[in-house]
Amino acid sequence: MAFNITSIKTSSNGAWQGDNPLDFAFPLLIVQTTLILVVSRFLALLLKPLRQPKVIAEIVGGIILGPSAFGRNKEYMHRIFPSWSTPILESVASIGLLFFLFLVGLELDLNSIRRSGRRAFGIALAGISLPFVCGIGVAYVLRQTVDGADKVGYGQFLVFMGVALSITAFPVLARILAELKLLTTQIGETAMAAAAFNDVAAWILLALAVALAGDGDGGGHKSPLISIWVLLSGVGFVIFMMVVIRPAMKWVARRCSPEHDVVDEAYICLTLAGVMVSGFMTDLIGIHSIFGAFVFGLTIPKGGQFAERLMERIEDFVSGLLLPLYFASSGLKTDVAKIKGGKAWGLLALVISTACAGKIVGTFVVAMMFMIPARESLTLGVLMNTKGLVELIVLNIGKEKKVLNDEMFAILVLMALFTTFITTPTVMAIYKPARGVSSHTRRKLRDMSSPQSSKDELRILACLHGPGNVPSLISLIEATRSTKKAQLKLFILHLVELTERSSSIIMVQRVRKNGLPFFNRRRTECHDNITGAFQAYSQLGRVQVRPTTAISTLSTMHEDVCHVAENKKVTMIILPFHKQWRGDDGDESIENMGHGWRGVNQRVLKNAPCSVAVLVDRGFGTKPNDNLAQQVCIIFIGGPDDREALELGGRMAEHPAVKVTVIRFVEKEGLESNGVMLQPSPYKSPENNYSFSTATMKMNRESEKELDEAAMAEFRSRWEGVVYTERAASNIVEAVLVIGRSRDYDLIVVGKGRFPSTTVAELADRQAEHAELGPIGDILASSGHGVVSSVLVVQQHDLEHVDEVTVSKVLQINDNENFQADRSSVPGEISEDIV
Repeated sequence: MAFNITSIKTSSNGAWQGDNPLDFAFPLLIVQTTLILVVSRFLALLLKPLRQPKVIAEIVGGIILGPSAFGRNKEYMHRIFPSWSTPILESVASIGLLFFLFLVGLELDLNSIRRSGRRAFGIALAGISLPFVCGIGVAYVLRQTVDGADKVGYGQFLVFMGVALSITAFPVLARILAELKLLTTQIGETAMAAAAFNDVAAWILLALAVALAGDGDGGGHKSPLISIWVLLSGVGFVIFMMVVIRPAMKWVARRCSPEHDVVDEAYICLTLAGVMVSGFMTDLIGIHSIFGAFVFGLTIPKGGQFAERLMERIEDFVSGLLLPLYFASSGLKTDVAKIKGGKAWGLLALVISTACAGKIVGTFVVAMMFMIPARESLTLGVLMNTKGLVELIVLNIGKEKKVLNDEMFAILVLMALFTTFITTPTVMAIYKPARGVSSHTRRKLRDMSSPQSSKDELRILACLHGPGNVPSLISLIEATRSTKKAQLKLFILHLVELTERSSSIIMVQRVRKNGLPFFNRRRTECHDNITGAFQAYSQLGRVQVRPTTAISTLSTMHEDVCHVAENKKVTMIILPFHKQWRGDDGDESIENMGHGWRGVNQRVLKNAPCSVAVLVDRGFGTKPNDNLAQQVCIIFIGGPDDREALELGGRMAEHPAVKVTVIRFVEKEGLESNGVMLQPSPYKSPENNYSFSTATMKMNRESEKELDEAAMAEFRSRWEGVVYTERAASNIVEAVLVIGRSRDYDLIVVGKGRFPSTTVAELADRQAEHAELGPIGDILASSGHGVVSSVLVVQQHDLEHVDEVTVSKVLQINDNENFQADRSSVPGEISEDIV
């Protein structure tokens, strides 16, 4: 049905007056946007375990919503995505595209391209030229095979096909490299520089293609002088931007620096307007408007506060809302049904294989010529084969200019999806860089107590999620800062989740080296509250503070933490708990960072090369205290973890502003003759059940008791001012909760209890809320118990305790009976007793 676009109204009068909102432009746009965002976000969640970039989910979402899937229902297509709404949706999406290409230009540092030298230039040249030549060959086959392909001018068709096969998506590649921790490695820097060369060449070729294409069918009949004028005007535009606008933007950036106390909102608004004007100018010339936005982004000085503020203003709205509309609109125009028959699917296989072979082989050969090892050369080839954003822009322009028909457009979109999809798993399969960290021996606080270690500095790695962790962390570090012993060296690691944001990628480049976090030896400026707070604390004396940031996906964040601990010879890692309590009531206001951060803590506890402490913060150091001293309670039951907690308590006891109390739970008389048997049950979920060390089978319980007694005797002889009490508790859960609810202590320090005493082993069948904290730590950290004290759960590093297993049941054994253990907990198997 023909539609007069001028008859479309913006908004309706409402359903009560008989109007259907879907017949009006703005309500329909809202419905389309919401549907696209919901579907693309859902697909992104499904593809996250495969570590795919978000662009894949957005394109696939558009394909599902379009004529390939849902769009087969004509009523749905006519109602939700009618043909008259397409220009409106694409216009809104194009605004997002315009500003995103500005961000790409802002992210692309021309100086880094110059520094990369001949190697990156040679790789980029090979990565463009060979696929471009292959694209010309494919174009010839397509013109002979696809119906209607020969109606387009030969020149513009060849250029579009060559660009489509030779392009590398710089923004998508940056995110893939960052997620794989390769962005700041040599291979990552080479790939980024080569992709930057490729991007610049692609825009030049795209400008040429647009100039040649004109209005598609009529492009072949116009004067060749028009294309020449378009190209010359484009060159003049670039020269003007670099000679005139770039110095002007440098002046603006200086005016917006911290040294000048001026409101820079006017400059930011002018810059945003400059993006629009630049896009209009290139559109006026005859080149696509996104080229102007990209060039304008190149004129902005990199690394300054002005560029960071621009990103903060733009990227979330553009990348989160508008850009998905553009990718989805590409999917909506992709009709997979147009690829019919064996011949069409054969053409798809031809295009994919040609694109992959041309890019990978060309890059591989030249990289080998530059003496890059074969595995790294192959990895570079796979990385340079990444398609995505720029590819889709080229294809959409080609369809808009009628250079590509529906069938060729569908084939090339599927090619871009496939090549981008295989990049991450292929790189993970063929390239695993060696981290090259050495093995050190000092791993726990107990090693620091020997006389020969008394002069060595204590090194602590403190991790945090944000400013909310700072007060309690500083209070804890200050409490452990011995005034008698060695100097304390503190490494601060700000844990930040890697996102799709451009600022996240730029921050990765700033704080990582050789793919891992590094500490800058030069004094850094205090750009944030976290760095400023710890640098102010370092002035108190005897504490050296070195802050840095770890930006990574949550699934690999523990690798950064463990690497820093290994590399810096750290004795203890302090982790923030994934929940944080606010206010005086321990259970009323809880800030939950999410299950992903809980997983980070669990993996650090499992893989750490040193002792680990998890801080469950309920306002430690921030609550008003009638006493001048911080009140710290050490709960000691027995085992290596409790001995490490006791050692930490000893360091706290040396601080004049910390009052330490040790409460030791001992077994009642008559219970020593009873043992507790725990049977391994690997079928139980470690999320909801406590795990104990498998080394308990080999450990001598009597020798452990002797070690406990020796540690306690040494502690009491060295720190006479510490309050020491012994309690015999028949109900350990209630006894511990009484301590936590008493409000007598600001901090309670407990061991994780991986080698359980009889008292702790009796809790093995208890349902766990936070199993990674061990039985006692979980009791004190769980919600609903009314505990008001902060809790520090300590795990001592010992290679023998690394492997843990869940248990099935607790069995009491009396000496007076011959007891046959119940073996029925795991059907068909005989469980091995571990305690």
